[in-house]
Amino acid sequence: MVLLDGPPAPSRENLVYRGWPVELFVQTEAVWHGFADQETAKRNSPLLAMCAEGMLLVDTDGLGASLQDEARKRWAAGPPPLSDRERDHQRYVLTDLLDDLRGCTDPAERAYLVSHMLQRASELALQVGGHWLGGGKWLSRRLAAADPGVHRALSEAAGRALAAGETKDFSAAVIRVLDLAGGPLWDGYAIP
Repeated sequence: MVLLDGPPAPSRENLVYRGWPVELFVQTEAVWHGFADQETAKRNSPLLAMCAEGMLLVDTDGLGASLQDEARKRWAAGPPPLSDRERDHQRYVLTDLLDDLRGCTDPAERAYLVSHMLQRASELALQVGGHWLGGGKWLSRRLAAADPGVHRALSEAAGRALAAGETKDFSAAVIRVLDLAGGPLWDGYAIP
């Protein structure tokens, strides 16, 4: 994170410095706040995580320390909770996908279903627990830190479902997540 008063901020650049990959996120204070607010609303803030957990290298005017302190407070406070409508929609989607998986006989379709369900179930488990989301490896890491048992059940069963087509344990792990959110939901679900 590089903070400037103006141009070339905001910008982003990737480069290799002394053999190390470096991502430069060049921002002004106002842009930083805007990104933090947008990402917080999405319950996934790489910016807040990076600033809260990262090392401050140079800070000539105290702005870096101030934003790092704010990032740490906002990160510790967690993301906004799911509304009942959001939670129920996610319950419905996962329940519907479970039904698709039960009737799936095509290995390619099963791979896509399991992959999609793994992501959706992981996100729901994090959200109902009040934890930040993540993408890719960060989704796995955040769930492993928040609920190691659910993480293990989902990831191990997903591996077996993908490799051997054994979906019973994976379905049970997804239902475990659904139960954390209020249970499966399909019959009677409506969008007003």
